[in-house]
Amino acid sequence: MAAKLELVNVKMDYDQEGDVLYIYFGKPAPADDSHVTDEGVIIRTRESRIVGLTILNARERLYLS
Repeated sequence: MAAKLELVNVKMDYDQEGDVLYIYFGKPAPADDSHVTDEGVIIRTRESRIVGLTILNARERLYLS
């Protein structure tokens, strides 16, 4: 059985001109590493913990009006 996960203190910013969605987890913290997936998602980490995601071409991937 899957465990229920509750996210708190998640913030999002959308850059309409660049079509980029930024998602931040917890208190703002600079990343010390990042990984780009084949799908165009940048996973930003600090001390091996995910601090944020950057989704490129967000309109194609998400329902954004």
